[in-house]
Amino acid sequence: MINKIVIVGGVGGGATVAAQIRRYDTESEIYIIERNGYISFANCGMPYYLGGTITDRSQVIYSENDFREKYHVSIETYARVTHIEPEKKTLLFEKNNKPYEMDYDTLILSPGARAVMPELDGIGYNTFTLRSVEDMDQIEAFISDNKPKTAAIIGGGFVGLEMLENLHQRGLQCALVDHSEHVMSRLDADMASLVDNHIQENGVDLYLNDRLESYSDDGTTLHLQSGKSLQADMTLMAVGITPNIELAENAGLELGETGAIKVNAFMQTSDPSIYALGDAVEEVDFITKKPAHVALAWPAHRQAFVIASHLNGEEIARDGILGSSIFRIFDYTVAITGQSSKALEALDIPFKEVMSKGFSHAGYYPGSEKLWMKIVFDPESGRLLGGSVIGPEGADKRMAVLATAIKGKLTVEDLTDLELGYNPIYSSSKDALNILGYKATDEWKKSNK
Repeated sequence: MINKIVIVGGVGGGATVAAQIRRYDTESEIYIIERNGYISFANCGMPYYLGGTITDRSQVIYSENDFREKYHVSIETYARVTHIEPEKKTLLFEKNNKPYEMDYDTLILSPGARAVMPELDGIGYNTFTLRSVEDMDQIEAFISDNKPKTAAIIGGGFVGLEMLENLHQRGLQCALVDHSEHVMSRLDADMASLVDNHIQENGVDLYLNDRLESYSDDGTTLHLQSGKSLQADMTLMAVGITPNIELAENAGLELGETGAIKVNAFMQTSDPSIYALGDAVEEVDFITKKPAHVALAWPAHRQAFVIASHLNGEEIARDGILGSSIFRIFDYTVAITGQSSKALEALDIPFKEVMSKGFSHAGYYPGSEKLWMKIVFDPESGRLLGGSVIGPEGADKRMAVLATAIKGKLTVEDLTDLELGYNPIYSSSKDALNILGYKATDEWKKSNK
């Protein structure tokens, strides 16, 4: 039986699920309806294009024609879906100011999320968000045409910190404003303070526990809640995202506790013929088993595989999300997986925590760099619940080991017995993670005496 599969939205969710479905199914009709002009692009690569590391714009964009020909899909760009009628299995969309109706057998929603843009007095044309290729092009055009010398980044999350590094690399004097005590809210204070200090060491003006309240001087003077003011030729607003749930909500689909679209382990919504994935969906946290909304690229790609497998008759279920993430800020790599102590504390979940300082490889071999590591674990079983690693070198692989260990439900004692491969170029005879495991095991045993 030939199915008609309609996908609303492209990029990491929609485009990936189309490609995954086509791997299994060469006959079904696949349609992608995308409201913007690009069916697939590398969101995470955009800051590095704006910073000049990626010099060819086409490197972050997948050609629509190439995608269409490779995967044999029909694509409508600059087309906005306005309404879904689940009972009739139809949807309505507009393109070039004309209405269209399309039926479906299976509908997949990948509407994504939109950047939050606060309504502030005095905001000017020099304030941007970064969410789409169109946003990227606007920022690049502004920098090329106006040659700004200063920039303010509002928000110290992933996008804010990545854009901070890249605008700084572009030659702009930068300031960062965040309403929290530290940048990167997923980190505990003792780890986040390392990032705060590193940002300031690189000449960035850092305003913490503060908020942007208004602008003046055509959007070039920023007035903060504290009464302080700063000058910026351009502003990058990175204060968060809002999932695009309006289509799902209006279609009567169930929303979750986080406000995102609720799905089951196979990414089906409350209507079994409608699936959803990407930044607009709510999943279950692997550790806490509580609802979670995590807008990252890796989960979207895995969700696409789960949907394609389910449509092919395979029941490969999602068993929760760790939220493993990594980014670079100047000379530091910051890597995070699972829960933090403050998140567990807020959920009233018992935990123990251990922080340790190690080295990326043997100290006697040139180039060894400091590594700061922290893990949280269950005080009774010793099972790992989360971890973070920060340093100039080697943080990525240590976080990957921790993420694997958490997924495998290993304990802190298991960390001591992991054979991670020793060579002075890459590690020490006891890796930094082994040493962290010994330290945590001591704490665990003390708590169970």
